[in-house]
Amino acid sequence: MYNVDSNRAEEFIDQEEILSTLKYAEENKNNRTLIDSILERAKNRKGISHREAAVLLECDLEDELQKMYELAKEIKQNFYGNRIVMFAPLYLSNYCINGCVYCPYHLKNKHIARKKLSQEDIRREVIALQDMGHKRLALEAGEDPINNPIEYILESINTIYSIQHKNGAIRRVNVNIAATTVEDYRKLKEAGIGTYILFQETYHKDNYEKLHPTGPKHNYAYHTEAMDRAMEAGIDDVGLGVLYGLNNYRYDFAGILMHAEHLEAAFGVGPHTISVPRIRPAEDIDPTEFTNSISDEIFEKIVAILRIAVPYTGIIVSTRESQKSREKVLKIGVSQISGGSKTSVGGYAVPEPEEEKSNQFDVEDTRSLDEIVNWLLTMGYIPSFCTACYREGRTGDRFMALVKSGQIANCCQPNALMTLKEYLEDYASPDTQLQGETLIRQELEHITNEKVKTIAKEHLVKIAEGKRDFRF
Repeated sequence: MYNVDSNRAEEFIDQEEILSTLKYAEENKNNRTLIDSILERAKNRKGISHREAAVLLECDLEDELQKMYELAKEIKQNFYGNRIVMFAPLYLSNYCINGCVYCPYHLKNKHIARKKLSQEDIRREVIALQDMGHKRLALEAGEDPINNPIEYILESINTIYSIQHKNGAIRRVNVNIAATTVEDYRKLKEAGIGTYILFQETYHKDNYEKLHPTGPKHNYAYHTEAMDRAMEAGIDDVGLGVLYGLNNYRYDFAGILMHAEHLEAAFGVGPHTISVPRIRPAEDIDPTEFTNSISDEIFEKIVAILRIAVPYTGIIVSTRESQKSREKVLKIGVSQISGGSKTSVGGYAVPEPEEEKSNQFDVEDTRSLDEIVNWLLTMGYIPSFCTACYREGRTGDRFMALVKSGQIANCCQPNALMTLKEYLEDYASPDTQLQGETLIRQELEHITNEKVKTIAKEHLVKIAEGKRDFRF
């Protein structure tokens, strides 16, 4: 029985509710009156239900689709402006005891090189990332209680935060590790993590169990209820995601919105981010074997309707996607992207030899961070390295309250410009620096609060003089 408030996975992600939702969407995909009423209600910027979103996803009326894309653009601009948050993944270890059939880290794969970074390795990788200009990392590790215990993750976080190199510093460490206990989530909270990220992969229980035939990840309920335990432990910024291509995309689209609704109902705050990865080629993995892959057009549609359905939630697209694909979805909803990424264990400090290949998936967008920053500037976006909200305690419901009131813009815009200025001074190529300085001058005039504008200008001067880490 569907119950959004329940703490049981099979009740807040109820299969009958999803099937009923998909049937309702199919029956109403050409219902212009209903579709227009949903879009009209969505204009209040408060989101729509999973059932309403499913109707929009099923709709194939060209004029209605254009309305959806235009509304998604408006909502994106309203909440995020032209700011794009930058980050990079850091893989600590690919030792894993699970049998996930779509991941090359699965236990039975004897072809992939197994690696685990020592603390000195991590130091070298972090310095390389700092020298690129990164301030925000997403830690990744396989599930292996012997090789990757929680103590190793905590020590690694502490190492990362401790490294100061020239003007470099990692100011926010997000963590993407396997579902764990409330006690372990408390330890992660105490270690000062930013967002806890865990992809569901698919919300279809039977398919989930087939895709995860062995290992602790096979336990659908334990995995799906992980965010409840994380929030119970005090982690109020969590990130959801499904891997499109593993299951029917309509089903998982409804599932992830139901998960978001559950977190909002049970804890008063929905997910901080939603990721939208698509399955990619990798060692021992052939994506053509998965028959649920989605086209670029469906991918863009998913992003646009997510932006309409959960307007306050960040949407992440990684270097799994091509430059062309990322350019399209940036316009209609994406607010965070990775850049200069390696999906191998290490590889930032020293390129990984082919015979030691350990990457989790092939990267489609292989450009350097500076090339991506330059590209964003060319399109009029502000590449943001800001971590201010996390460090000022504006997380969870406090962050959402500011976003919903519109007051967050008084922090985000100047913080984005100041962190961009840091990047330009310390890491940018000459052309990127020229483009960035021009954009900063233009964007300063868009700050409507005169006091904030004045302080931001003063801080920008101080950054040019060599001082760092100003924030509102």
